[in-house]
Amino acid sequence: MKEIKVVAGIIENNGKILCMQRDKGKYDYVSFKWEFPGGKIEEGETNEEALKRELLEEMDLEVDVENHFCDVQYTYPDFKITMFCYKCNTRDLDFKLNVHKDYKWLEKSELNIIDWAPADMPIVRKLMEE
Repeated sequence: MKEIKVVAGIIENNGKILCMQRDKGKYDYVSFKWEFPGGKIEEGETNEEALKRELLEEMDLEVDVENHFCDVQYTYPDFKITMFCYKCNTRDLDFKLNVHKDYKWLEKSELNIIDWAPADMPIVRKLMEE
C-alpha cells in the first residue's frame, strides 16, 4: 500500500480556525470533505518548507509556521498517510481557492459541525479539547 507523508496547517485568526473543503477528487471517500490545508512533502524538503510551499500553491497564502501541534497516521482504503500538523500565523487573510471548493472560519467549539476527512478528525478532537 502506498504511504504518503503530508503536512497540514492550522491557521487561526481571532479565535477561529480556517477549514478548507476539498473539491471532487480521485477518491470519493475524501471528495468534498473538509480538511486543514497542506499537502505532500517533496524530496529534500523540511516539513515547514513543504507547508509554506503548499499553502502558497493552493491558496496564494504566505504563513509563518509557529509550532508542531500533532502527528496523525491514518489508513484509507487505497493509501496510508502520515500527517504532520503545525499551527501557523499569517499577516494576510486574503487568499484564493486554487484547489479547494470552499472555506469556513469556525470557532473551536463548532469544528464538529462539518464533514471532515477521517485523517483530520484527530486534529479536530485535539483542537476542541484545548
